[in-house]
Order: sequence, then structure tokens, then C-alpha cells
Amino acid sequence: SPLVDMIGGMTSSPTDKPSDGFLESVFGLKRHEFVAVAWSFAYFFCVLSSYYIIRPVREEMAVGSGPNTIPYLFIGTFITMLFATSVFGWVASRYPRRVFLPWVYLFFISNILIFWFVFTQAIDDNQEYIWLGRIFFVWVSVFNLFVVSVFWSFMADIYTREQGRRLFGLITSGGSIGALIGGVITSALVTTIGFQNLLPISAAVLLVAVFCIGRLKDWVHHEHKEDIERTVETDKPLGGNPLAGLTHLFSSKYFLGIALMSLVASLLGTALYMFRAELIGAAIQSPDERTQFFSNMNVAANAVALIAQMFLVKQVVTRFGIGRSLFLFPLASMIGFVILAFEPTLMAVAVLDVVRRGLGFGFAKPSTDMLYSVVTPEEKYKTKNAIDTAIYRGGDVVGTWAIKFMSILGMGIASISIVMLPFAAISAVVALWLGRDYKRKAKALKMSGVE
Repeated sequence: SPLVDMIGGMTSSPTDKPSDGFLESVFGLKRHEFVAVAWSFAYFFCVLSSYYIIRPVREEMAVGSGPNTIPYLFIGTFITMLFATSVFGWVASRYPRRVFLPWVYLFFISNILIFWFVFTQAIDDNQEYIWLGRIFFVWVSVFNLFVVSVFWSFMADIYTREQGRRLFGLITSGGSIGALIGGVITSALVTTIGFQNLLPISAAVLLVAVFCIGRLKDWVHHEHKEDIERTVETDKPLGGNPLAGLTHLFSSKYFLGIALMSLVASLLGTALYMFRAELIGAAIQSPDERTQFFSNMNVAANAVALIAQMFLVKQVVTRFGIGRSLFLFPLASMIGFVILAFEPTLMAVAVLDVVRRGLGFGFAKPSTDMLYSVVTPEEKYKTKNAIDTAIYRGGDVVGTWAIKFMSILGMGIASISIVMLPFAAISAVVALWLGRDYKRKAKALKMSGVE
């Protein structure tokens, strides 16, 4: 259950204003939620802006490493992610959330600056940086899942289920706006300043996210002085086993359903990733121009996501439920892979990738994060983190090696696209089941007096 009714006065009285006008009708935002939502919006803006400034650099490192090495890069990512998830579980068990939340981001900021220094030295000395690029690929693949997972654990920690249904779409749009701007920054600057000089810009933006965390924690502390031990500001660590995230996962059909959807999403996304790496390597020769191409794809995907988050996700979730909102993502995947089976070109791959990521961030991500509003605080941080990181990257490993094996058998993009269709269909069925199980859990919590 949620730790606290984050926004004061959620229980209305007859004297309350009946409506907050335009912002409530369009965005689901109430007047007393402005401060917390504004800082949450800014926080996610900075997290995704920081990531999308360097994401195209990661994609270029994969192409520069060679498409045949991508399965090995994902194995390295998965192994690193298992280690990182265990460390995070240990930290979450021993330290209060108010302590470890900002330090997660400060750790990654220091890493970005180290990479900037090493890349700059290699380029200035005209040295090869293929292996450095491979290490950077693995690091970014861990970084992006961790910073986003921790963000949403924090959001599930401080907003109620009812607020999540109304506000997560709006908050997510902050991330999409940040991702759009991050992509535009990279596209505009990379051919002028070089990819390595994008890294300190990314670090500076992520530092602002740490400031936003501080403001949100201060807000919680101020608004809930009498009940501080039940909030994110408590001095008590989550406790429990550092590996509790995995034990909770494998003992719950609910979490296994979420994990299965994550695995399938990763499998389908990895197929597109490998198709794109194979096709773009032959189509564009310049590393900075390839980085620019990837950045433009990111801008397009985040534009689609932003429209969905700002104007659609709240309407779909409140009217049709979380299950149907989750269903849209695998449905679009099925349609897209059918098209790709008949049109296996770089443009078709790029368009499908843009649409899938747009719907993923627009509908699937906020809807999936709402599923965690009916679980315990330990599960919000540890189990969610395990699914978002180790399980998702495990799907990358399975996906890359499966695609590589099918390629060895002589299967092309069209044939592999057909093989992907049953997996998307399974994910669609699981999405609807999760929606029903979420409603059951929410009803049980409400009957027990937890809102």
C-alpha cells in the first residue's frame, strides 16, 4: 500500500471547491497538488533529458563495436546489472530512502564525468576507443534503467493509487519533454562539439534532478510532521534481505506477470535494435552523423509519447482501466511486426521503433508504474528495481542471442518479424490479466481501510 496520502487534504469536505478548472479537467491536477507535481515533473524532466543527451552516443558505440558484438555487449550488461541490483538491494536494506535516493544519482554523475575525461584524452591523442565505447555502452544500459526505476519507486512511494491514475501521465510527460530537449541538444551540437563534450552537459542536468529530490523530500517533511515515520523521510531503512526483490518476484503471480511483460517488451525491442544496427551501419558512415540520426529518432519517439502522456493516458486509464492501457503497447507491436514482415527496410524499422517507444513511454510505462501502488514499500523499491533492471536486461540477452541464432539459420528481418508475433500476443493477454488483478488488490486494500 502507499506509504502516505502524499498530497494533503485528499478527503474532500462539502465546503471544498468543486473543481480546479482547466488543469483538473485536462490533466487531472488539483490545486493542492501543484507543488509536489511541479517538482516531480522537473525531476523526471532532468532524469530523461540527461539520459537522452547521451543515449545516441551509446547507440553509436554499438554500431562502432560491430553488430556481431551486440549480443556480447548485452551479456556484459546483464552481468553488470545483476551485480548492481544486488548492491542496490543491500543499500536499500541498510540505509533510509532519504539518504540513498540522492546518492544513487550523485554516483552516476561522477561516472559520467570520468567517462568524459577518458574519452577526451583518447580523442585528443588520436587513440582507438572501441573497448572504451563498449564499456560505455554497458554502463549507459545500466544507468538508464536504474535512474528511471528509482524515480518511479519514489513516485509510487509518495502518491496514492487514485493520484497515480490521475497524475502519472502528467508527470511522465515531464520526462518526455526532457527527452525531447535532450535529443534536440544532441542533434544540434554533436557534429559541432563532438560526442564526448555532451557528457558534462548530461551530468549538469542530472545534478538538477538531485536538487528536485531534495525539494520533494522537504515538502514531505513539512506536510507530514506528525506522521514522518510513514513517509520517504523516515530514518528507518527498508530492512529485509538485499535479494528480497527477486524472492518477492518469484513468489508472486502478479510480479511474474509484470516480469513477463518486461521480458517480451525487451525481446521485441532488442529485435528492432539489431535490425537497426545492421541496416544503419551500411547506410551512414560518419559516427557523429549516426549519432545525429539516433537522436532524431529519439526526438520523434518522445514527441509521440508526450502527446499520449499529456492528453490520452489519464483518459484511457480512468475510463478503460490499467489493463486496457497496457494492452495498447503489445497491440501496436503486433501490427508493426506484421508490416515489417512485408517491408524490412531501415525506414520501416525506424518508424516501428519510434511508434513502439512512443506508446511504451506514453501508455505502458505510466500504466506499469501504477501497478506498484498496491504493493508494500519494500516491493516498490526492491522488486520493482529487480524487474526494471535485471529482468529487463535478461530479456535483452535472450533477445540478442535468439536473433543472432535465427540469423545464423539464414532467417532475415521479415522471417524474424513473424516469429516475434506470438510473443506480442502473449504479452497482450498478460496485460489484460494484470489489469484485473490490480483491481482485485486495490479493492482488497480499500476494504481494509487503505486508500
